[in-house]
Amino acid sequence: MEQTIQTKYPIVLVHGLFGFDKIKGYPYFYDIPERLRELGLTVFTPAVSAANKTEKRGKQLSSEISKILKKTKAKKVNLIGHCQGAPTCRYVAAESPKLVASVTSVNGANYGSEIADLVIDALDGKIIGDKATKIINLFLSFLGLFSTKPFLPQDFYEATKSLTTKETEEFNKKYPQGLPQTWGGEGKELESNGIYYYSWSGIINSKKILAEGLNNLDPSHTIMYALSKLFSNEKDQNDGFVGRFSSHLGQVIKSDYPMDHLDAINQIHGIHPNSLDPVQLYIDHAKRLQEKGL
Repeated sequence: MEQTIQTKYPIVLVHGLFGFDKIKGYPYFYDIPERLRELGLTVFTPAVSAANKTEKRGKQLSSEISKILKKTKAKKVNLIGHCQGAPTCRYVAAESPKLVASVTSVNGANYGSEIADLVIDALDGKIIGDKATKIINLFLSFLGLFSTKPFLPQDFYEATKSLTTKETEEFNKKYPQGLPQTWGGEGKELESNGIYYYSWSGIINSKKILAEGLNNLDPSHTIMYALSKLFSNEKDQNDGFVGRFSSHLGQVIKSDYPMDHLDAINQIHGIHPNSLDPVQLYIDHAKRLQEKGL
């Protein structure tokens, strides 16, 4: 039995694009909050808009954090964001640094997503033919896995546009905290705003099919694998939605774990590659936060 872990501040898990807290009891972060709570940690999984601009999601998250602080009497929170959840957390940390102790990006789109670029180009009519059809169909297949969304304002186009490399570049000019100075490098672990920044992410290794185990039977992995082949700048170095180096933020724990974009949140239903337990990454990070006095 693992020893009790107690961080100074509550942990807040922030879902990504087209995410949710729970759908009829089924969680976005599969088995992760439960495992962390069993170890003695205080964990929250607030819902923000499943699809909307990062800044709007950030304002919603800030409101949820205020409720959490009021409930727990804590002074700050440790934010852990997946996918668009990462820049959402970064927005709150930059706008309200007194509320945040740390920001951790999990497969976060900190420099945008090549898939978001392709989707927006397709929607704007800049891509024609079979490639556009393939992109849209794969994307809609992905969305079909999570058909119910929370009753919050939604904007599919603006959400996807927020994650394009162009829009993210503008976002990063406003909120550069934790970003590496050089492409593929690391950012500062402790920024001048007093907040700690961390990140981890994974890539799909198409040459190690056997290592995927039951993950080969996971429909979401099939979709992520297909999407991974559409990357140009980070070909063979992506998780199916975010490129490896595009995910870097603060201290990079590791950015080439053998996992796709949804393995990072232990989806679907806890199916993941043989060599990795995604939940353990969160447990290890909770220990890291505890050691830092966070």
